[in-house]
Amino acid sequence: MTDQTKTMTAGAALLSRMATLGVDYIFANSGTDFPPVIEGLSEAEAGGIPLPKTVTVPFESAAVAMAHGYTLATGRPQAVMVHTNVGLANAAMGAINAACDNIPMLMMSGRTPTLEQGRRGARTVPIGWGQEMLDQSSLIREACKWDYELRFPEQIFDVMDRAHGIASSTPKGPVYVSLPREVLSETISAKGAARRPQMAGVPVDPGATQMAQVAQLLAEAAHPVIFAQHGAGSAEAFDALSRLSERWGIPVCQYWAVELAVPTTHSMAAGPDPRALLARADVIVCLDALAPWAPAQIEPLEETTVVQIGPRPLQERSGVRNFRCDLGVTTEVAPAILALERALEPHWPARSRVAEARRAALAKDHHAEQAQRFDAARAARKSAALTKSWVSLTLSEALAARDAAVFSELGCQLPSMRLIRHQSWFDGPHAGGLGWGFPAAMGFALAQPEKTVIATMGDGSYMFANPVACHQIAEALGLSLVVIVLNNAEWGAVRSSVVDIYPDGYAARANAVPLTDLSPSPDFVKVAEASRAWARHVSDAEGFEAALEDALCHVEARRGLALIEVAIGKG
Repeated sequence: MTDQTKTMTAGAALLSRMATLGVDYIFANSGTDFPPVIEGLSEAEAGGIPLPKTVTVPFESAAVAMAHGYTLATGRPQAVMVHTNVGLANAAMGAINAACDNIPMLMMSGRTPTLEQGRRGARTVPIGWGQEMLDQSSLIREACKWDYELRFPEQIFDVMDRAHGIASSTPKGPVYVSLPREVLSETISAKGAARRPQMAGVPVDPGATQMAQVAQLLAEAAHPVIFAQHGAGSAEAFDALSRLSERWGIPVCQYWAVELAVPTTHSMAAGPDPRALLARADVIVCLDALAPWAPAQIEPLEETTVVQIGPRPLQERSGVRNFRCDLGVTTEVAPAILALERALEPHWPARSRVAEARRAALAKDHHAEQAQRFDAARAARKSAALTKSWVSLTLSEALAARDAAVFSELGCQLPSMRLIRHQSWFDGPHAGGLGWGFPAAMGFALAQPEKTVIATMGDGSYMFANPVACHQIAEALGLSLVVIVLNNAEWGAVRSSVVDIYPDGYAARANAVPLTDLSPSPDFVKVAEASRAWARHVSDAEGFEAALEDALCHVEARRGLALIEVAIGKG
């Protein structure tokens, strides 16, 4: 396409530019604004122009979650294209989730034509009037780092380069481009198509002086603590955090973690309740922790030094967030952990005896607490009804020898699981946009088909995922993953919240919590079987153990999706 006389439609230029930028997939839900995009696909394919793969996703929030999951697996931003304002409205929840997790993403939607006649792409059907918004971008502007409406077709290469660069820069996140149909219907010179990308993402790594300060604080502390909620950022940093916390005897608390930072069986892996740690901590380091503890329950001591490290140390997207920050370091998490390990090394000769004594005492306490927690989960096998804690432990033990990734959305519980590997655990974003877990796991499985991928969720989350759409996508793409639906026929998280705030209230005393009941429950096995998936319903321990073994064999033989519906107790 270097011939200066050649031309291409703006739609083809848009798609080909994404391939140049390294986008592997476009997750799309098309509409009447898509003719120039679809024609551009055919044009580019006919001309042998490299393109990202396209996936037709019949529900927008699933498309965004799949891009989210794919990026968790690869680190590379992917693209989502939806239909005008109505598609964008459905995609907004996914954008909120992506923003909360700092997931880079190129989000696009068509825009109703401006003209009623006289130009290709002008309005031709009634929705051209009905879907018009004066500020369509406002639907997701607060969740995006940057938004823009394409105004001229010759802007395409520059606009996409800018969108990709901004999305990939610290702090990473989604960006949005509005695409008017008339603009995409224009023809432009192809001379810009071969130009290399003009904007690289700008990562922020920690400064040596700042990390030296953090290292000195940790080395000289009597009771240091690390809080981690978004993992370690890379396999290398995962190993480094495990090493430095072990060597220096620093407990790592993964309170409400959405990704694993150290193994749950690690000698410095503290329990899920941070109160005992905060009661005596003199130095706290928070690694990309939106809410490292619950201020209503406990706060750090007044004299405690708190360090906030991450892409957004002060989490400025939150209007109210008053967690202390005596020292803030803006950086991606992985390079911060690696730099911290290096910066601690000079302090070892002087502080080794203190660190070793602390490590010995904490390791004993942590292993005892872990054993008690796992034993309690194992004992639940004899309960009258299956519990989330037992299912969680049983699943993790079945995966012990496997390279597996577990996605959970109000499903399995991290404190009851034995997990040791980087990227073995992903929980729903703290934004709480439901329906994320199932399609995010599919996006991850698409990126890393060699892994054993498990999506676990509550029955409400499964319904929020639009399971008919998700099963259709999984079958169409030939994805092999296990889906476990923990069905208690209620909004268990809402019940827990009510009881937490009103422990002696009328609802708690009556054990009847209004607006949480989801019975009668649909037959989720039949939902899965409608897309020819392997599916089982279980209600006892033996049934779950047998079904899990069969499901894992099914997906590891690459025979498609397997679903287990597990009846669990309420409350």
